[in-house]
Amino acid sequence: MRHAESDWSGPAVSDHARTLNSRGIKSATALGNWLREINILPDRVVCSDAARTRETLTLLALGEIPTEYLRDLYLAEPNVMARVLRKQSGDCVLMLAHNPGSAFLAERLLLYPPEHPEFDSFPTCATLVAAFDIEDWSDLRMGTGVPDHFTVPRDLIK
Repeated sequence: MRHAESDWSGPAVSDHARTLNSRGIKSATALGNWLREINILPDRVVCSDAARTRETLTLLALGEIPTEYLRDLYLAEPNVMARVLRKQSGDCVLMLAHNPGSAFLAERLLLYPPEHPEFDSFPTCATLVAAFDIEDWSDLRMGTGVPDHFTVPRDLIK
């Protein structure tokens, strides 16, 4: 998942400290509702330690899930993100990070892309649910994932 839309209008703060704007708040809430509706609840969360990713995760309201906040995921390259995923445990892991890394990782992980017009642009709060035929996350390989779901806030907020 890519974080929800952040606020650029406030006082000058570092990129790392930017929080969500009102649209981002609505988007993150809608994505949390969607994940609960389709019964996709992670066993574990790995999240960039930036303010906007933390706030997105809070607004998803997924309950008490073991969560690790990592500076390594802040504006990370896809190879760094994949390395983090390979260290995880559990059946379902939510990675919450930034673009362009999130978009590039999603594209590289999949055997084929989902049929969605916005997959290539991977807008804010874009969420991919993919399945991998692996026993352990350390076995994760590029180009092996099958997309189960892909959505963006525009699909959920009318």
